[in-house]
Amino acid sequence: MSPIDRSTPPAPAKLRAFDLPPVSTRRLPEGLPVHLVRLPQLPVVTAALVLPVGEGGLAAEQAGLARLTADTLDGGTRRRSATALAEALEAIGADAGASANWDATVASISCLADRLDEALDLLVEMVLAPSFPDDEVERVKAQALARIRQRRSDPSSLAADEAARLFYAEGEPYGRYLGGLEAAVEGFDAAQMRAFAEANYRPTGAALILAGDVDADQVSDLAGRLVAGWQGAVKVQADPVGEARFTERTVHIIDRPGAVQSELRIGHPGVSRATPDHAALVVANAVLGGTFTSRLNLSLREERGLTYGVRSRFAQRRGPGPFSVATAVDTEGTAEAVREAVREVARYVDEGPTEAEVESARDYMAGVFPLTMETTGQVVSRLAELHVHGLPDDTWSRYRDEIRSVDAAAAHRAIRHAVHPDAFTVVVVGDAERIEGPLAELGLGELTVHRRGS
Repeated sequence: MSPIDRSTPPAPAKLRAFDLPPVSTRRLPEGLPVHLVRLPQLPVVTAALVLPVGEGGLAAEQAGLARLTADTLDGGTRRRSATALAEALEAIGADAGASANWDATVASISCLADRLDEALDLLVEMVLAPSFPDDEVERVKAQALARIRQRRSDPSSLAADEAARLFYAEGEPYGRYLGGLEAAVEGFDAAQMRAFAEANYRPTGAALILAGDVDADQVSDLAGRLVAGWQGAVKVQADPVGEARFTERTVHIIDRPGAVQSELRIGHPGVSRATPDHAALVVANAVLGGTFTSRLNLSLREERGLTYGVRSRFAQRRGPGPFSVATAVDTEGTAEAVREAVREVARYVDEGPTEAEVESARDYMAGVFPLTMETTGQVVSRLAELHVHGLPDDTWSRYRDEIRSVDAAAAHRAIRHAVHPDAFTVVVVGDAERIEGPLAELGLGELTVHRRGS
């Protein structure tokens, strides 16, 4: 037997085919669309009611109300207490929950396919007949307030929240924490949650989405019976404009005296999920900072040893979510890390990626994509994304081909359109006494130190 040649890595295997079954869409008399992807491999199913109300459409005085209302849906209905609801779910082996993000509220349930009738009945009951008992409301409120307060003591969370505040203009929803503002959350009560659900949990703009071993006719008949008589429209929420707080590059230190590390966030408002450049940006960002072998990680981690890892990302929302570079570094290396991160991004935007970098990134992104569609829950989540952002039903069927068609020129055009280093807001959470001088010497832009209470 000849020896194995270990001097060169093996060539990658041929990309395996991935064929997502088509999306079947029916529309109920109430106007509610029912989207289904049939996956007969396993006798399981996930169903989700997607409602077009999220935190992005709420004013500051309501910040956190969409999320709190969703978090309390499992606290009981007009037919069952929280305990009775939990027992009903356990009896059929179902897992249910609800949450709200910037763009939508999603209530979902997963179960064996032969228990779908009972599971979907419980899901609809949670959404259409919630009771919001006072004790459950207070429990969820207490948890939400604890999260908000805890974030102020966690450097990473503090950096994320301060970056959002400083990236976006005053009054922009994306400039606050998704969980809401402490003053607003403290004032919410059960009556406000009931009113919010009553006004916004309506069929217009909503969708029922399912994936699993079920038949479209069966689902349509069942759903039609369960939501019969559900009526009403909600006031369409305007998507956040995403206005930037600063138009020129600025540097902000969030002072944490005695901190031995600095948390860095560098960026500005980006683009919406529905941008035509989406595939090109996915590939371009993978080269820049979206993978372990990215330019930013090779520069700051491998070459300079400044961090354990650095990432860049575009937050995908209906409005212009943030583009950001994020990392944590030793206090002494803070200025160098900021300088190199800004320099690396600016060079990339100016010069663009190489064809070899793009080829590697697009093969990786296309290769791992099926891993994000392995379960019924993942498929439902992806279909919900299409509904929320108004994307075609065949988006995911075309996705890998679109990724693999991106070349260096397309990636460069996309990143130049979306990323503007001269307008970066640089946010550093760290010990101002030790890092202010070195950061000022970089001359990146006007520098402001923000201290507690200032």
